[in-house]
Amino acid sequence: QVQLVESGGGLVQAGGSLRLSCAASGRPFSNYAMAWFRQAPGKERELTAAYSWNAVNLYYADSVKGRFTISRDNAKTTVYLQMNSLKPEDTAVYYCAASTLRTVGAPMNFGAYGYWGQGTQVTVSS
Repeated sequence: QVQLVESGGGLVQAGGSLRLSCAASGRPFSNYAMAWFRQAPGKERELTAAYSWNAVNLYYADSVKGRFTISRDNAKTTVYLQMNSLKPEDTAVYYCAASTLRTVGAPMNFGAYGYWGQGTQVTVSS
């Protein structure tokens, strides 16, 4: 079992930066595909950034490419989402998720992720 706890959300002005953290307990992230999803009010949860189980392949949604970076620490107990040049449309609850699937690329489907954090709110003001 893996327990995930997000932190780092908050209120920021457009153009600013935030770094989200996802701390794992139970076991290291080794061999887990990891992802950040986000869900804005009235919208479906969408995959924002992810990496495959071996951390070789990364995925970024077109809307965040060049602005967001997913990474993990060497001890493989924390996953980060560095968010730069934030826009009001980035406002959402951000969720960390883990998947045991060993696919070539990062799993793209919501249902592929069996472990979820509670979410952290990010609000970007204009």
